[in-house]
Amino acid sequence: MARPSLFGLLLIAPALAMIGVLFLYPLGFSLASAFTGPDGAPSLESFRKAYELYSTDILFTLFIVIVSTALTGLFSIAIAGILTLSETPWLVAVLRSLYRWPLFIPFIVAAQCMRTFLAKNGLMNNTFVALGLMEPIQATSLLDWRGIIVTFVWKQVPFVTLMLAGAMASIDRATVEAGRNLGASRLRVLIELVLPQVAQTLLVGLVLSFVTMLSVLSVPMMVAGSQPTMLTVDMAFRINSYGDYATANALGVISYVIAGTVAWIYLRHNVKREVQA
Repeated sequence: MARPSLFGLLLIAPALAMIGVLFLYPLGFSLASAFTGPDGAPSLESFRKAYELYSTDILFTLFIVIVSTALTGLFSIAIAGILTLSETPWLVAVLRSLYRWPLFIPFIVAAQCMRTFLAKNGLMNNTFVALGLMEPIQATSLLDWRGIIVTFVWKQVPFVTLMLAGAMASIDRATVEAGRNLGASRLRVLIELVLPQVAQTLLVGLVLSFVTMLSVLSVPMMVAGSQPTMLTVDMAFRINSYGDYATANALGVISYVIAGTVAWIYLRHNVKREVQA
């Protein structure tokens, strides 16, 4: 077995030091703070306080992220399926040129765009009124949980679609052509032949999107800004308003557990798949 050389260790030492100083030390400090009481002794007081004050927000966060992830998967499958299986060249060209744009827009800019688009007197309602599809008195604001979901889905669909379309483009076209020759519709070919072959890529994209949406602060703060809200807003509020790092760190640990559960499901699926292979 080859031993690592001193020169190789020196090359990776700066990167390891940066990970240790900027990630591992703050992570360890946050975990220790979450499990420490005001007197310095080990305690679960921070978690009791977090549950008492923010249990509704924990459920709200799970609802927002799970629904957004499911919708992201559905839209990504639809767009990637059209890009791969459609026989309408102009539709594929237009869709391919448009779907990637949100990838280059930061979350905070996306949130500001949605405030302009989804407000009661925003672009969406004004367009419906101008087209005669809605009376001005019927206009309502979507700047609540619906706006958060719309923003998350709009931002994450291009990311998952990009991965999924690449995976679909690399599969054996003979299976697709065989299905079409046997009379299967494009929808049936997509669901029964294509999706099973790219399920692993779809799962990776959705897990990464889930963790990303769980950690975004700007969107729930700017789009909704009212109760209930997401855990990231609660953590910022405990620190900025009360300097309560212990409760904020307890909420952070709860976020770690949620993200870790999703990662465990993904790893378990991978292990089971490798065993079956």
